[in-house]
Amino acid sequence: MEKSVEVLFTQEVLNQFLTRFELELRVKKLGDFENYVFEVYRNDQPFVLRITHSSHRSLGEIEAELDWMNYLNEHGVHCPKVFPSKKGQLIESLEAADGSCFYACLYTKAEGFPVKINSDQYNNELFYAWGRVTGHMHAVTKHYQPKKGLKLRPFWHEEELIDVKTYFPDEPEIIKNTNDLMKELWELPQTKDNFGLIHTDIHSGNFFYDGKNVHVFDFDDCSYHWFTSDIAIPLYYSIFNGLRNSNKQEKTEFSHRFLTHFTEGYKECNPLPERWEEHLPLFLQLRDITLYSVFQKKIAPEDRDERLNKLINEIQYRIINKETIV
Repeated sequence: MEKSVEVLFTQEVLNQFLTRFELELRVKKLGDFENYVFEVYRNDQPFVLRITHSSHRSLGEIEAELDWMNYLNEHGVHCPKVFPSKKGQLIESLEAADGSCFYACLYTKAEGFPVKINSDQYNNELFYAWGRVTGHMHAVTKHYQPKKGLKLRPFWHEEELIDVKTYFPDEPEIIKNTNDLMKELWELPQTKDNFGLIHTDIHSGNFFYDGKNVHVFDFDDCSYHWFTSDIAIPLYYSIFNGLRNSNKQEKTEFSHRFLTHFTEGYKECNPLPERWEEHLPLFLQLRDITLYSVFQKKIAPEDRDERLNKLINEIQYRIINKETIV
């Protein structure tokens, strides 16, 4: 979390939201990178409380996110249900000391358990279930219409992290190659069968697995995008978090195995997007660019250790040389 937001997020802010959602005072912090996320309790039943600063998301963006999540939930997709506060509000707002706002939402805790990339559960059966839930989301979304009056979620090109001139004004090669990639993406067709509202970030840290089904959470980055991006991101982070230091052959062999089982699961619920294999590298490159920007935005140079600097340099090399992670 940016230091400017950390100063504003006090214990009193958290306590206010706990009261509004009728929650117990015991909390467990689960994350604080882009949002503050806590495991919380009501009558000993666990829930997830997410608190978002207005510098990250507007009220309208969160309303649109929750509307889509409820639609997916109602149509059988394994994702969290959203619960209202004691005043009946799905989103509670609280003004911070500087006049900005914090927004809080309460969700069911996902069923299942987290899966570590190097564990025995990170296997072909998981990849199949992972693809199946992704295909199910895409199939359901083809018929989704936001409630009248709701602000739409952002479109792919509105992602602020793509504006690399803001983050890297002195890196002309990064800027040029980003612009080149954007031109290629704009040329891709957009139809109801390959483009729509998607999660955009279904990596292993954003779902639990119950041994049969994948239960997806953290819809904070959902946007209108190509369906193929939701296939590229699971592959990207499987390599990024598990095989980054492996050799090319090992990465290639894993990728073939992963995509074989992932796409078989996907096809159980939805036809694969046309020419998805041809377009996949574009979305792998796009994730390198957005991740390169997010490190710049979230982590000051003085706070980066040797491992993180090495990681950033690897991403920078790929962007400059127009290479993909695998």
